[in-house]
Amino acid sequence: MIDWPSYNRSLVRRGEILFSYDFLDGWDCELDRMNEGKIGKPFTFPDSFILVIGYIRYSLQLPYRQTEGIIKATGKRLPEKPPSYGHICKRINKLNIDIQRKKTVDYNEDYIIVSIDSTGIKVTNRGQWMDKKWKIQNRKGYLKIHVAVDIKTKEILALDVTDEKVHDGKVLKKLVNQVLDCSTTTTTTTTRGSSKMVIKIKSALGDGAYDSNANFQYLQEKGITPGIKVRKNSVVSLENNRLRNKEVIQQTKVDLLKWKKKRKYGHRWMAETAFSTIKRIFGEYVSATKFDNMVKEMMIKVSLYNLFRRL
Repeated sequence: MIDWPSYNRSLVRRGEILFSYDFLDGWDCELDRMNEGKIGKPFTFPDSFILVIGYIRYSLQLPYRQTEGIIKATGKRLPEKPPSYGHICKRINKLNIDIQRKKTVDYNEDYIIVSIDSTGIKVTNRGQWMDKKWKIQNRKGYLKIHVAVDIKTKEILALDVTDEKVHDGKVLKKLVNQVLDCSTTTTTTTTRGSSKMVIKIKSALGDGAYDSNANFQYLQEKGITPGIKVRKNSVVSLENNRLRNKEVIQQTKVDLLKWKKKRKYGHRWMAETAFSTIKRIFGEYVSATKFDNMVKEMMIKVSLYNLFRRL
């Protein structure tokens, strides 16, 4: 049952985050740190301020010039004259984005289950009517967004952006490595004092696209239980990975429904939930034209999505 008062407050809080001026508290300190040892013209705006501008731009789906106008209208308290749209564009595309920024972990929840999946993002906002009416073919292709989602919090823990030619199964290792690398040691205060723990992946869920000996071998080496559905025509073979053979037996010869319940395979749809939310909030396309800038745009959107999830 949804706690509607709490849910409504979280939606209101989203607007407060977009137009908050918390970055002013550390404006000078952050600029001093960024300009330390810098050669050439010093920075006049901290990265935290540029990131807030990026959040506003992509959340409201604004072009750069309208974004400049909003910052001018709302930024009367800024220490410097608001940046131009060109300056905003250059700085946003050079940001170092951490999608897991300020992640908090409960003491007893050091093991997590991740759902791995991908979706397509348009590289142009041209409507389907033009494609059908004028027979215009999209020669730019589309982006594939690969993610690893924590099934409990629905936060995106790892992200990889590729073109449409990259197969899903080739990205599993990279996504899992991102989660493990970002699972930094966290100090937690308990009744026994301060202790350290590292987040570990208990299980990785994925559809048949991730069914390969290489992926099963990698998960076995990392001590991660696979929740990957094997292909229907899979057979037990000496050439296959031992763990994959075990999964083939359980899914095709024993009881598939029992396997799904044991592996919590139904929670794989948490990745689809994340995709649906991102597309509803930010749209199903990217506004950037260069691939590197498209990647940066998606990282900012995922970072803001995670920030909303923590509310």
